[in-house]
Amino acid sequence: MAAEHFFLELEPPEERLRDAPHVVIVGGGFAGVRACKALAQADVRVTLIDKRNFNLFQPLLYQVATGLVAPGDVATPLRQLVGKQSNVQVLLGEVTGLDAKKQQIHFGEKTLTYDHLILATGSGSTYFGHEEWRTFAPPMKILEHAQEIRRRLLMAMEQAEQTPDPAARKFLQTVVIVGGGPTGCEMAGATSELMRNAMRREFKQLNPDDSRIIVIDPGDRLLRAMPESLSASAQKTLESLGVETLFKGRVQSMQPGEVTVGTPDGDQTIQAATVIWTAGVRPSHLGKTLAGSIDCELDRGGRVIVESDFSVKDHPEIRVVGDLCSYKHTSTGNPLPGMAGPATQAGGFVGKDIAAIMSGDNRPNFKWFDFGSMAVLDRVAAVADLRGFKFSGSPGWAVWAAAHLAFMPDRENRWTLLIKWMFAVLSQQRSSMLLTGMPSQHIGLDSADSPFPMKSGSGPSIASPDAALKAAMDYYSSSVSGVPVQDGADACDESATGSDAAIK
Repeated sequence: MAAEHFFLELEPPEERLRDAPHVVIVGGGFAGVRACKALAQADVRVTLIDKRNFNLFQPLLYQVATGLVAPGDVATPLRQLVGKQSNVQVLLGEVTGLDAKKQQIHFGEKTLTYDHLILATGSGSTYFGHEEWRTFAPPMKILEHAQEIRRRLLMAMEQAEQTPDPAARKFLQTVVIVGGGPTGCEMAGATSELMRNAMRREFKQLNPDDSRIIVIDPGDRLLRAMPESLSASAQKTLESLGVETLFKGRVQSMQPGEVTVGTPDGDQTIQAATVIWTAGVRPSHLGKTLAGSIDCELDRGGRVIVESDFSVKDHPEIRVVGDLCSYKHTSTGNPLPGMAGPATQAGGFVGKDIAAIMSGDNRPNFKWFDFGSMAVLDRVAAVADLRGFKFSGSPGWAVWAAAHLAFMPDRENRWTLLIKWMFAVLSQQRSSMLLTGMPSQHIGLDSADSPFPMKSGSGPSIASPDAALKAAMDYYSSSVSGVPVQDGADACDESATGSDAAIK
């Protein structure tokens, strides 16, 4: 292949790189960043592309959503992580097309030619054919989602504080979480702690005992990927925090302020001001884009089926890693789970493999080390399954904390998180309880398919109930209680004008 100019026609920082092979990495998550670092010493020029300029530590998004940490504590600028590498160019934008025959990707209005391509664009949330529910129950895949959830939780508490009707206050203090996996359990525990402590200490009109947090899951237990003993321990811990569970339940319908759940005993209708979705994921749209270009095989979930070196069949120059790939070349034959650990290991392996190809060295074999799974449930309580070693309670929390700090890519954030966790344990306070930003403008976005650049939406004022909460309050007052949630609630009508545009 004819050599192209370096990085969008820019001069290379080193003359030796002018004609070096070009490696394009799409996605700056766990896999993309680790692949980039693995190529630091290789004689290649690397272009890292992402629609956001930061690496997001997704496992801790629930802590942003519940005010324990700030957004900057779980996000690190990509240029800070890899921008100093002499052979790396970081570009902000979105890959919109791919031509595998010409070995080109379409980047905005530009075209980049690659010698090696690494697709690491991750996954987004899925509503199983009911995308209209996204408005009522935001997911938790990107930073804006966590901020929106935090806003909804805090705003519901603020509204309850000034609502004279006791039944209406209970409605505003009710939270439904769809999904009983690690994210759902962590969100339930953190939300319970937030509401109990904040209400007891800072909200004078609210009774923490009136709060309801309900976890809905289609299975018969929480954390089904973990051993039953840890699942039982997790349920016991959450129940001690006042969290309710509804098993063998599937959401049938949803509207502002109400969720209808199908169960073996019939449908149940739950009124709740806040609903959070943690039930499912889908791979990035680039999997289908790639399949349209080279007719590669996808699994039932839309993930790209890859070879043992994460390459696509008949296209060794294309690697797919992380949540976007279906890798079944494990000792058990089961696909790699969509978690930070496997993504990080896969990204590092692919980077080292390409480096070995460039240098003529022996190529490595991928061996996945299963670190296990874990979930934190309370300030100092967690469950962890580490290769058969089971931990719960405080020891589980210590293991969980150590693992998450180890995977955190930025050293500064590691120390910040440790300090904030210790502060929260000792003081029972949270450091990021701010109501900021325009509400409800990010719910239609997703990590896999959100547009670039993000368009700011119009919405109600920051001090007023946002469109989602306003709709839930209107539903409650008209369909449940028959009386306004609070006197003067109609004053919010003007600020909520055009709310459909604000929350879609």
